[in-house]
Amino acid sequence: MTATATATPGTAIPASPYQSYVYAYPHKTAYRPLPDRPALRTLWADEPKDALSLYLHVPFCEVRCGFCNLFTRIGAPDGLTTAYLDALDRQATAVREALESSADSADGQDGVGSKGGAGARGGVRFATAAFGGGTPTFLTAAELTRLCDIAEHRMGADLRSVPLSVEASPATATADRLAVLAERGATRLSLGVQSFVDSEARAAVRPQRRADVEAALARVREARVPVLNIDLIYGIDGQTDATWLHSLDAALAWRPEELYLYPLYVRPLTGLDRRRGGPDPAWDAQRLRLYRVGRDHLLAHGYTQQSMRMFRRADAPPQGADDYACQTDGMIGLGCGARSYTAGLHYSFDYAVGMHEIRGIIDDYVSRPAADFARAEHGRRMTADEARRRHLLQSLLQAEGLDADDYRARFGAGPADHFGPELDRFAERGWLADDGPGSPRLRLTPEGLAHSDAIGPELFSPAVRAAMAAYERK
Repeated sequence: MTATATATPGTAIPASPYQSYVYAYPHKTAYRPLPDRPALRTLWADEPKDALSLYLHVPFCEVRCGFCNLFTRIGAPDGLTTAYLDALDRQATAVREALESSADSADGQDGVGSKGGAGARGGVRFATAAFGGGTPTFLTAAELTRLCDIAEHRMGADLRSVPLSVEASPATATADRLAVLAERGATRLSLGVQSFVDSEARAAVRPQRRADVEAALARVREARVPVLNIDLIYGIDGQTDATWLHSLDAALAWRPEELYLYPLYVRPLTGLDRRRGGPDPAWDAQRLRLYRVGRDHLLAHGYTQQSMRMFRRADAPPQGADDYACQTDGMIGLGCGARSYTAGLHYSFDYAVGMHEIRGIIDDYVSRPAADFARAEHGRRMTADEARRRHLLQSLLQAEGLDADDYRARFGAGPADHFGPELDRFAERGWLADDGPGSPRLRLTPEGLAHSDAIGPELFSPAVRAAMAAYERK
Protein backbone atom coordinates (compact mmCIF):
# COMPACT_ATOMS: atom_id res chain seq x y z
CA MET A 1 0.00 0.00 0.00
CA THR A 2 1.20 3.53 -0.72
CA ALA A 3 -0.12 6.95 0.12
CA THR A 4 -2.71 7.68 -2.55
CA ALA A 5 -5.34 10.34 -2.91
CA THR A 6 -8.45 9.56 -0.89
CA ALA A 7 -11.44 11.52 0.26
CA THR A 8 -11.27 13.61 3.38
CA PRO A 9 -13.49 12.14 6.11
CA GLY A 10 -16.93 13.69 5.82
CA THR A 11 -16.80 14.05 2.04
CA ALA A 12 -18.10 11.84 -0.76
CA ILE A 13 -16.35 8.51 -1.21
CA PRO A 14 -14.08 8.51 -4.29
CA ALA A 15 -15.55 6.96 -7.43
CA SER A 16 -12.63 4.58 -7.97
CA PRO A 17 -12.89 1.30 -6.05
CA TYR A 18 -9.09 1.12 -6.04
CA GLN A 19 -7.69 3.70 -3.65
CA SER A 20 -5.19 1.51 -1.77
CA TYR A 21 -4.81 -1.94 -0.27
CA VAL A 22 -5.12 -1.71 3.52
CA TYR A 23 -3.43 -4.76 5.02
CA ALA A 24 -2.24 -2.97 8.16
CA TYR A 25 -3.11 0.31 9.82
CA PRO A 26 -1.43 2.74 10.12
CA HIS A 27 0.85 2.16 7.14
CA LYS A 28 4.61 2.56 7.49
CA THR A 29 4.47 5.83 5.56
CA ALA A 30 2.78 7.28 8.67
CA TYR A 31 5.68 6.16 10.88
CA ARG A 32 8.32 8.68 11.95
CA PRO A 33 11.64 8.52 13.82
CA LEU A 34 11.10 8.13 17.58
CA PRO A 35 13.31 10.76 19.27
CA ASP A 36 13.24 8.99 22.64
CA ARG A 37 13.99 5.53 21.18
CA PRO A 38 11.99 3.72 23.87
CA ALA A 39 13.39 0.52 25.33
CA LEU A 40 11.58 -2.63 24.23
CA ARG A 41 11.59 -3.84 27.82
CA THR A 42 9.46 -0.83 28.75
CA LEU A 43 7.22 -1.05 25.68
CA TRP A 44 6.33 -4.68 26.36
CA ALA A 45 6.12 -4.50 30.17
CA ASP A 46 2.33 -4.30 30.34
CA GLU A 47 1.53 -6.25 27.17
CA PRO A 48 0.05 -9.77 27.24
CA LYS A 49 2.82 -12.12 26.13
CA ASP A 50 1.15 -15.52 26.29
CA ALA A 51 -0.08 -15.60 22.65
CA LEU A 52 2.32 -13.50 20.57
CA SER A 53 2.78 -13.61 16.80
CA LEU A 54 6.31 -13.92 15.38
CA TYR A 55 7.28 -12.58 11.96
CA LEU A 56 10.74 -12.94 10.39
CA HIS A 57 11.42 -10.78 7.34
CA VAL A 58 13.87 -11.76 4.57
CA PRO A 59 14.43 -8.75 2.27
CA PHE A 60 15.80 -10.55 -0.80
CA CYS A 61 14.26 -11.65 -4.12
CA GLU A 62 15.73 -13.20 -7.26
CA VAL A 63 13.80 -10.62 -9.33
CA ARG A 64 11.62 -7.64 -8.51
CA CYS A 65 8.16 -7.81 -10.04
CA GLY A 66 6.96 -4.71 -11.85
CA PHE A 67 4.11 -4.10 -9.38
CA CYS A 68 6.11 -4.67 -6.19
CA ASN A 69 6.66 -1.92 -3.63
CA LEU A 70 7.68 -4.23 -0.81
CA PHE A 71 10.87 -3.72 1.14
CA THR A 72 13.19 -6.04 -0.79
CA ARG A 73 16.32 -5.95 -2.92
CA ILE A 74 17.25 -7.98 -5.99
CA GLY A 75 19.92 -10.54 -5.24
CA ALA A 76 22.57 -10.42 -2.55
CA PRO A 77 26.33 -9.92 -2.91
CA ASP A 78 28.55 -12.66 -1.51
CA GLY A 79 28.27 -12.80 2.24
CA LEU A 80 25.23 -10.53 2.59
CA THR A 81 22.72 -13.24 3.46
CA THR A 82 25.10 -14.57 6.11
CA ALA A 83 25.59 -11.08 7.50
CA TYR A 84 21.83 -10.55 7.48
CA LEU A 85 21.19 -13.75 9.40
CA ASP A 86 23.94 -12.75 11.85
CA ALA A 87 22.12 -9.45 12.45
CA LEU A 88 18.78 -11.25 12.72
CA ASP A 89 20.34 -13.49 15.36
CA ARG A 90 21.60 -10.45 17.29
CA GLN A 91 18.21 -8.77 17.05
CA ALA A 92 16.39 -11.93 18.16
CA THR A 93 18.65 -12.25 21.19
CA ALA A 94 18.09 -8.63 22.18
CA VAL A 95 14.33 -8.79 21.64
CA ARG A 96 13.95 -12.05 23.56
CA GLU A 97 15.93 -10.62 26.48
CA ALA A 98 13.69 -7.53 26.46
CA LEU A 99 10.54 -9.67 26.42
CA GLU A 100 11.74 -11.88 29.25
CA SER A 101 12.83 -8.87 31.29
CA SER A 102 9.43 -7.27 30.84
CA ALA A 103 7.75 -10.58 31.74
CA ASP A 104 9.90 -10.86 34.87
CA SER A 105 8.88 -7.36 35.89
CA ALA A 106 5.20 -8.08 35.31
CA ASP A 107 5.17 -11.52 36.94
CA GLY A 108 7.59 -11.01 39.80
CA GLN A 109 8.41 -14.71 39.41
CA ASP A 110 12.02 -14.62 38.27
CA GLY A 111 11.15 -15.30 34.68
CA VAL A 112 8.52 -17.98 35.27
CA GLY A 113 5.26 -16.74 33.80
CA SER A 114 1.84 -17.83 34.90
CA LYS A 115 1.10 -19.50 31.55
CA GLY A 116 3.09 -22.21 29.82
CA GLY A 117 2.44 -24.30 26.77
CA ALA A 118 4.05 -24.63 23.37
CA GLY A 119 6.67 -21.99 22.73
CA ALA A 120 6.56 -20.70 26.31
CA ARG A 121 9.68 -19.57 28.13
CA GLY A 122 9.96 -16.89 30.76
CA GLY A 123 6.24 -16.14 30.54
CA VAL A 124 6.52 -15.55 26.77
CA ARG A 125 4.65 -17.77 24.31
CA PHE A 126 4.25 -17.59 20.54
CA ALA A 127 0.93 -18.74 19.08
CA THR A 128 1.69 -18.16 15.36
CA ALA A 129 4.76 -17.63 13.19
CA ALA A 130 5.42 -16.48 9.64
CA PHE A 131 8.40 -15.93 7.34
CA GLY A 132 7.87 -13.24 4.72
CA GLY A 133 9.69 -10.77 2.58
CA GLY A 134 10.91 -10.41 0.02
CA THR A 135 11.18 -14.11 -0.60
CA PRO A 136 12.26 -16.22 2.39
CA THR A 137 13.07 -19.11 0.04
CA PHE A 138 15.70 -16.90 -1.60
CA LEU A 139 17.80 -18.30 1.24
CA THR A 140 19.49 -21.65 0.68
CA ALA A 141 18.28 -24.75 2.49
CA ALA A 142 21.08 -24.36 5.03
CA GLU A 143 20.20 -20.71 5.55
CA LEU A 144 16.52 -21.58 5.99
CA THR A 145 17.59 -24.06 8.66
CA ARG A 146 19.38 -21.24 10.42
CA LEU A 147 16.34 -18.98 10.05
CA CYS A 148 14.22 -21.64 11.78
CA ASP A 149 16.89 -22.03 14.47
CA ILE A 150 16.73 -18.29 15.18
CA ALA A 151 12.94 -18.50 15.56
CA GLU A 152 13.18 -21.55 17.82
CA HIS A 153 16.41 -21.28 19.79
CA ARG A 154 16.70 -17.50 20.07
CA MET A 155 13.03 -16.50 20.23
CA GLY A 156 11.64 -19.66 21.84
CA ALA A 157 8.93 -20.32 19.26
CA ASP A 158 8.02 -24.00 18.87
CA LEU A 159 7.54 -24.03 15.11
CA ARG A 160 6.19 -27.57 15.04
CA SER A 161 3.42 -26.71 17.51
CA VAL A 162 2.07 -23.47 16.01
CA PRO A 163 0.83 -22.42 12.55
CA LEU A 164 3.85 -21.42 10.44
CA SER A 165 3.27 -19.62 7.13
CA VAL A 166 6.07 -19.12 4.58
CA GLU A 167 6.10 -17.12 1.35
CA ALA A 168 7.87 -18.48 -1.73
CA SER A 169 8.30 -17.94 -5.45
CA PRO A 170 8.21 -20.66 -8.12
CA ALA A 171 11.91 -20.29 -8.90
CA THR A 172 12.98 -20.69 -5.27
CA ALA A 173 10.51 -23.40 -4.21
CA THR A 174 13.15 -26.11 -4.65
CA ALA A 175 12.87 -29.58 -3.16
CA ASP A 176 15.68 -29.08 -0.64
CA ARG A 177 14.26 -25.81 0.66
CA LEU A 178 10.73 -27.21 0.90
CA ALA A 179 12.06 -30.26 2.75
CA VAL A 180 13.58 -28.01 5.40
CA LEU A 181 10.35 -26.05 5.83
CA ALA A 182 8.18 -29.14 5.98
CA GLU A 183 10.45 -30.81 8.52
CA ARG A 184 10.51 -27.68 10.69
CA GLY A 185 6.73 -27.49 10.84
CA ALA A 186 5.53 -25.21 8.03
CA THR A 187 1.75 -25.48 7.84
CA ARG A 188 1.18 -23.04 4.98
CA LEU A 189 3.18 -22.24 1.85
CA SER A 190 2.13 -19.19 -0.17
CA LEU A 191 3.35 -19.25 -3.78
CA GLY A 192 3.34 -16.01 -5.77
CA VAL A 193 2.25 -17.18 -9.23
CA GLN A 194 0.26 -14.09 -10.37
CA SER A 195 -0.61 -15.56 -13.79
CA PHE A 196 -0.40 -18.91 -15.58
CA VAL A 197 -0.27 -17.06 -18.91
CA ASP A 198 3.34 -16.39 -19.83
CA SER A 199 2.59 -13.19 -21.76
CA GLU A 200 0.71 -11.77 -18.77
CA ALA A 201 3.57 -12.64 -16.44
CA ARG A 202 5.92 -10.74 -18.74
CA ALA A 203 3.52 -7.78 -18.84
CA ALA A 204 3.64 -7.67 -15.03
CA VAL A 205 7.47 -7.77 -15.22
CA ARG A 206 7.52 -11.22 -13.64
CA PRO A 207 9.59 -13.33 -16.03
CA GLN A 208 8.56 -16.96 -15.59
CA ARG A 209 7.31 -19.90 -17.66
CA ARG A 210 4.16 -21.78 -16.85
CA ALA A 211 6.07 -25.06 -17.01
CA ASP A 212 8.34 -23.87 -14.20
CA VAL A 213 5.33 -22.76 -12.15
CA GLU A 214 3.67 -26.15 -12.55
CA ALA A 215 6.88 -27.90 -11.53
CA ALA A 216 7.12 -25.76 -8.42
CA LEU A 217 3.52 -26.54 -7.47
CA ALA A 218 4.24 -30.25 -7.87
CA ARG A 219 7.20 -29.92 -5.49
CA VAL A 220 5.06 -28.11 -2.92
CA ARG A 221 2.45 -30.86 -3.02
CA GLU A 222 5.18 -33.51 -2.74
CA ALA A 223 6.49 -31.76 0.37
CA ARG A 224 3.06 -32.25 1.98
CA VAL A 225 2.76 -28.80 3.51
CA PRO A 226 -0.88 -28.86 4.73
CA VAL A 227 -2.01 -25.58 3.17
CA LEU A 228 -1.03 -24.36 -0.27
CA ASN A 229 -1.94 -20.77 -1.13
CA ILE A 230 -1.66 -19.46 -4.69
CA ASP A 231 -1.54 -15.71 -5.36
CA LEU A 232 -3.05 -14.47 -8.63
CA ILE A 233 -3.36 -10.93 -10.02
CA TYR A 234 -6.08 -9.40 -12.19
CA GLY A 235 -5.96 -6.18 -14.17
CA ILE A 236 -2.75 -6.96 -16.10
CA ASP A 237 -2.40 -5.35 -19.52
CA GLY A 238 -3.92 -7.61 -22.15
CA GLN A 239 -5.76 -9.79 -19.64
CA THR A 240 -9.29 -10.81 -20.62
CA ASP A 241 -12.10 -12.67 -18.93
CA ALA A 242 -11.00 -15.79 -20.81
CA THR A 243 -7.32 -15.59 -19.84
CA TRP A 244 -8.27 -14.79 -16.24
CA LEU A 245 -10.48 -17.88 -16.10
CA HIS A 246 -7.64 -19.85 -17.68
CA SER A 247 -5.33 -18.87 -14.79
CA LEU A 248 -8.03 -19.60 -12.22
CA ASP A 249 -8.65 -23.06 -13.66
CA ALA A 250 -4.93 -23.79 -13.83
CA ALA A 251 -4.69 -22.92 -10.14
CA LEU A 252 -7.79 -24.91 -9.24
CA ALA A 253 -6.27 -28.00 -10.85
CA TRP A 254 -3.90 -28.13 -7.84
CA ARG A 255 -6.83 -27.87 -5.39
CA PRO A 256 -5.12 -25.18 -3.31
CA GLU A 257 -6.50 -24.78 0.17
CA GLU A 258 -6.36 -21.00 -0.31
CA LEU A 259 -6.33 -18.55 -3.19
CA TYR A 260 -5.60 -14.84 -2.98
CA LEU A 261 -6.88 -12.69 -5.85
CA TYR A 262 -5.12 -9.33 -5.97
CA PRO A 263 -6.03 -6.35 -8.15
CA LEU A 264 -3.01 -4.95 -9.91
CA TYR A 265 -1.78 -1.67 -8.48
CA VAL A 266 0.84 0.50 -10.14
CA ARG A 267 2.69 2.26 -7.37
CA PRO A 268 5.35 4.99 -7.37
CA LEU A 269 8.98 3.87 -7.74
CA THR A 270 8.02 0.43 -9.07
CA GLY A 271 8.76 -1.13 -12.46
CA LEU A 272 5.22 -0.52 -13.76
CA ASP A 273 5.10 3.07 -12.57
CA ARG A 274 3.45 4.47 -15.70
CA ARG A 275 -0.24 5.06 -14.87
CA ARG A 276 0.24 8.09 -12.66
CA GLY A 277 -1.33 10.60 -15.00
CA GLY A 278 -4.69 10.51 -13.26
CA PRO A 279 -7.83 8.40 -12.87
CA ASP A 280 -8.33 5.53 -15.30
CA PRO A 281 -12.03 4.57 -15.31
CA ALA A 282 -11.53 1.92 -17.98
CA TRP A 283 -8.87 0.15 -15.91
CA ASP A 284 -11.08 0.41 -12.81
CA ALA A 285 -13.93 -1.19 -14.76
CA GLN A 286 -11.65 -3.97 -16.02
CA ARG A 287 -10.39 -4.80 -12.54
CA LEU A 288 -13.86 -4.72 -11.00
CA ARG A 289 -15.25 -6.97 -13.74
CA LEU A 290 -12.40 -9.47 -13.39
CA TYR A 291 -12.78 -9.45 -9.62
CA ARG A 292 -16.43 -10.46 -9.95
CA VAL A 293 -15.59 -13.13 -12.53
CA GLY A 294 -12.94 -14.58 -10.21
CA ARG A 295 -15.08 -14.37 -7.10
CA ASP A 296 -18.04 -16.10 -8.71
CA HIS A 297 -15.82 -18.78 -10.24
CA LEU A 298 -14.23 -19.68 -6.91
CA LEU A 299 -17.54 -19.65 -5.04
CA ALA A 300 -18.92 -22.05 -7.65
CA HIS A 301 -15.94 -24.35 -7.07
CA GLY A 302 -16.48 -24.76 -3.33
CA TYR A 303 -14.43 -21.90 -1.93
CA THR A 304 -15.65 -19.50 0.74
CA GLN A 305 -14.80 -15.82 0.61
CA GLN A 306 -12.86 -14.57 3.64
CA SER A 307 -12.18 -11.05 2.38
CA MET A 308 -11.99 -9.17 -0.90
CA ARG A 309 -8.74 -11.00 -1.66
CA MET A 310 -8.82 -14.27 0.26
CA PHE A 311 -10.73 -17.42 -0.68
CA ARG A 312 -10.48 -20.67 1.26
CA ARG A 313 -11.50 -24.15 0.20
CA ALA A 314 -14.44 -25.22 2.36
CA ASP A 315 -12.61 -28.28 3.69
CA ALA A 316 -9.24 -26.57 4.25
CA PRO A 317 -7.67 -26.97 7.70
CA PRO A 318 -7.84 -23.86 9.88
CA GLN A 319 -4.63 -21.92 10.38
CA GLY A 320 -5.18 -20.34 13.77
CA ALA A 321 -7.30 -17.63 15.32
CA ASP A 322 -5.94 -14.76 13.23
CA ASP A 323 -5.09 -16.54 9.98
CA TYR A 324 -2.24 -14.01 9.65
CA ALA A 325 -4.51 -10.99 10.03
CA CYS A 326 -2.86 -7.80 11.22
CA GLN A 327 -5.55 -6.23 13.39
CA THR A 328 -4.30 -7.65 16.68
CA ASP A 329 -1.51 -6.42 18.90
CA GLY A 330 1.24 -8.66 20.20
CA MET A 331 3.23 -8.89 16.96
CA ILE A 332 7.01 -9.33 17.18
CA GLY A 333 8.73 -8.55 13.90
CA LEU A 334 12.40 -9.36 13.27
CA GLY A 335 14.37 -8.07 10.30
CA CYS A 336 14.79 -4.62 8.82
CA GLY A 337 11.47 -4.75 6.94
CA ALA A 338 9.34 -6.14 9.77
CA ARG A 339 7.02 -4.21 12.01
CA SER A 340 5.99 -4.90 15.62
CA TYR A 341 2.76 -3.99 17.40
CA THR A 342 2.06 -3.12 20.99
CA ALA A 343 -1.17 -1.51 22.14
CA GLY A 344 0.54 1.85 22.45
CA LEU A 345 3.13 1.84 19.67
CA HIS A 346 3.65 0.32 16.23
CA TYR A 347 7.33 0.31 15.32
CA SER A 348 9.81 -0.85 12.70
CA PHE A 349 12.94 0.36 10.92
CA ASP A 350 13.01 2.97 8.18
CA TYR A 351 10.93 2.28 5.07
CA ALA A 352 11.79 2.71 1.40
CA VAL A 353 10.81 1.43 -2.04
CA GLY A 354 13.71 2.66 -4.19
CA MET A 355 16.54 0.16 -4.66
CA HIS A 356 19.34 2.49 -3.57
CA GLU A 357 17.57 3.42 -0.33
CA ILE A 358 16.67 -0.19 0.46
CA ARG A 359 20.26 -1.31 0.01
CA GLY A 360 21.39 1.42 2.40
CA ILE A 361 18.87 0.38 5.07
CA ILE A 362 19.89 -3.29 4.78
CA ASP A 363 23.58 -2.37 4.98
CA ASP A 364 22.88 -0.31 8.09
CA TYR A 365 20.90 -3.16 9.65
CA VAL A 366 23.62 -5.78 9.21
CA SER A 367 26.26 -3.48 10.75
CA ARG A 368 24.36 -2.85 14.00
CA PRO A 369 25.53 -4.10 17.38
CA ALA A 370 23.12 -6.10 19.53
CA ALA A 371 22.43 -3.15 21.86
CA ASP A 372 20.87 -1.21 18.97
CA PHE A 373 18.08 -3.77 18.72
CA ALA A 374 16.88 -3.29 22.28
CA ARG A 375 15.11 -0.04 21.41
CA ALA A 376 12.41 1.03 18.98
CA GLU A 377 13.53 3.38 16.24
CA HIS A 378 10.69 4.32 13.85
CA GLY A 379 7.03 4.09 14.62
CA ARG A 380 3.70 5.65 15.40
CA ARG A 381 2.00 6.06 18.76
CA MET A 382 -1.48 4.58 18.88
CA THR A 383 -4.15 6.82 20.38
CA ALA A 384 -7.51 5.48 21.54
CA ASP A 385 -9.09 6.78 18.33
CA GLU A 386 -6.47 5.06 16.15
CA ALA A 387 -6.99 1.79 18.03
CA ARG A 388 -10.74 1.99 17.36
CA ARG A 389 -10.17 2.77 13.70
CA ARG A 390 -7.74 -0.10 13.30
CA HIS A 391 -10.09 -2.58 14.89
CA LEU A 392 -13.10 -1.41 12.86
CA LEU A 393 -11.22 -1.11 9.60
CA GLN A 394 -9.57 -4.51 9.59
CA SER A 395 -12.54 -6.36 11.07
CA LEU A 396 -15.02 -4.79 8.66
CA LEU A 397 -12.87 -5.75 5.67
CA GLN A 398 -13.23 -9.43 6.58
CA ALA A 399 -16.27 -11.22 5.19
CA GLU A 400 -17.53 -12.21 8.64
CA GLY A 401 -17.49 -8.54 9.63
CA LEU A 402 -17.27 -6.86 13.02
CA ASP A 403 -18.64 -8.32 16.24
CA ALA A 404 -20.46 -5.28 17.62
CA ASP A 405 -20.63 -6.67 21.16
CA ASP A 406 -16.90 -7.30 21.18
CA TYR A 407 -16.28 -3.77 19.89
CA ARG A 408 -18.50 -2.34 22.63
CA ALA A 409 -16.71 -4.38 25.30
CA ARG A 410 -13.33 -3.15 24.08
CA PHE A 411 -14.12 0.50 23.47
CA GLY A 412 -17.09 1.33 25.68
CA ALA A 413 -19.53 2.26 22.91
CA GLY A 414 -20.85 0.89 19.64
CA PRO A 415 -19.14 1.41 16.26
CA ALA A 416 -21.91 3.78 15.14
CA ASP A 417 -21.20 6.00 18.16
CA HIS A 418 -17.62 6.49 16.96
CA PHE A 419 -18.01 6.20 13.18
CA GLY A 420 -21.62 7.05 12.42
CA PRO A 421 -21.01 9.36 9.42
CA GLU A 422 -18.65 6.93 7.72
CA LEU A 423 -20.97 3.98 8.26
CA ASP A 424 -23.92 6.01 7.00
CA ARG A 425 -22.04 6.73 3.77
CA PHE A 426 -21.23 3.06 3.32
CA ALA A 427 -24.88 2.14 3.92
CA GLU A 428 -26.05 4.73 1.39
CA ARG A 429 -23.85 3.08 -1.23
CA GLY A 430 -25.29 -0.36 -0.45
CA TRP A 431 -22.04 -1.55 1.06
CA LEU A 432 -23.35 -2.49 4.51
CA ALA A 433 -25.56 -5.52 5.05
CA ASP A 434 -28.93 -4.92 6.69
CA ASP A 435 -29.25 -7.78 9.17
CA GLY A 436 -32.03 -6.09 11.09
CA PRO A 437 -32.06 -4.02 14.28
CA GLY A 438 -29.90 -5.34 17.09
CA SER A 439 -27.79 -7.53 14.79
CA PRO A 440 -24.59 -8.60 16.58
CA ARG A 441 -22.46 -8.18 13.46
CA LEU A 442 -21.59 -5.31 11.16
CA ARG A 443 -20.89 -6.79 7.73
CA LEU A 444 -20.16 -5.63 4.22
CA THR A 445 -22.44 -6.73 1.39
CA PRO A 446 -20.84 -8.57 -1.55
CA GLU A 447 -20.63 -5.21 -3.31
CA GLY A 448 -19.11 -3.69 -0.19
CA LEU A 449 -16.39 -6.34 -0.18
CA ALA A 450 -15.74 -5.53 -3.84
CA HIS A 451 -15.06 -1.93 -2.77
CA SER A 452 -12.83 -2.76 0.20
CA ASP A 453 -9.98 -0.71 -1.26
CA ALA A 454 -12.18 2.40 -1.14
CA ILE A 455 -13.74 1.64 2.25
CA GLY A 456 -10.42 1.09 4.01
CA PRO A 457 -8.81 4.44 3.20
CA GLU A 458 -12.06 6.26 4.03
CA LEU A 459 -11.57 5.16 7.64
CA PHE A 460 -8.07 6.61 7.99
CA SER A 461 -7.82 9.32 10.62
CA PRO A 462 -7.00 12.88 9.49
CA ALA A 463 -3.66 12.63 11.35
CA VAL A 464 -2.63 9.42 9.61
CA ARG A 465 -3.83 10.76 6.29
CA ALA A 466 -1.69 13.88 6.75
CA ALA A 467 1.36 11.88 7.81
CA MET A 468 1.08 9.61 4.78
CA ALA A 469 0.68 12.60 2.45
CA ALA A 470 3.76 14.24 3.96
CA TYR A 471 5.91 11.13 3.63
CA GLU A 472 8.83 11.69 1.27
CA ARG A 473 9.05 8.72 -1.07
CA LYS A 474 12.45 7.15 -1.31
